[in-house]
Amino acid sequence: MRIIAKKTLVEFFEKNPNHADAKGPLLAWHDEVKHADWKNSADLKAQFGTASILGNNRVVFNIHGNKYRLVVMINYQFGIVYIRFVGTHKEYDKIDVKGV
Repeated sequence: MRIIAKKTLVEFFEKNPNHADAKGPLLAWHDEVKHADWKNSADLKAQFGTASILGNNRVVFNIHGNKYRLVVMINYQFGIVYIRFVGTHKEYDKIDVKGV
């Protein structure tokens, strides 16, 4: 899968020292996803069983034991994963997941 944009992940753990512990899990997620070849949400769920499939092509991943949430939008046809949000669980609770 092609991931747009890794920069969002890096900025999250580099710009806030409180999120430094997210570096390893986020980079591991990135590495795993870039080698994936999902054709549909069933393929994704086979690889990431705890991911939540939402409407509007959104998927929520639990990162670092659910301390952080990662929201992506996926275009399966073109094999593209768009990073829409990364944040703490508390920050996630304040967003409109289907609208980000």
